[in-house]
Amino acid sequence: MKKIALFFIVLLTACTFQTKHRGYVFPDKLEEKVAGIKTTGELIEEIGAPQVKTIYGDEVWIYYGADENYRGPLALTYTDEQVLLVWVQGKRVIKTQVLHDADLPDVKVAEGETKIPAAIELNAIEELFNNIGRFSPAGLGQ
Repeated sequence: MKKIALFFIVLLTACTFQTKHRGYVFPDKLEEKVAGIKTTGELIEEIGAPQVKTIYGDEVWIYYGADENYRGPLALTYTDEQVLLVWVQGKRVIKTQVLHDADLPDVKVAEGETKIPAAIELNAIEELFNNIGRFSPAGLGQ
């Protein structure tokens, strides 16, 4: 009986229920708050600096927040995902859009590795001999 009780205690301790927040913690009624924002200064004061700014096309500031849920041996899940997209022109906020869980696509990460075009693949021996002469001896300051 003690062995069975010990087994269940170990089993229960392995089933951790934990939630960690990742990214921004957005205020309640986010849509209403960002609707009144007209400048980037107000945006930074209210929400903070963006996580990402686009470098091609329209300048868009991107904010992301989600809850990362650990449920013991089960797969990691994300809930309460929100993305705030802000179109910016100079110091003016042109447009804002808030996306929630249902609006976001379900992205699946592929297993394995992605091949890099024109990559040189060497085995361990080739790697070893390829590095000969690349490094200066210690203490020479080169």
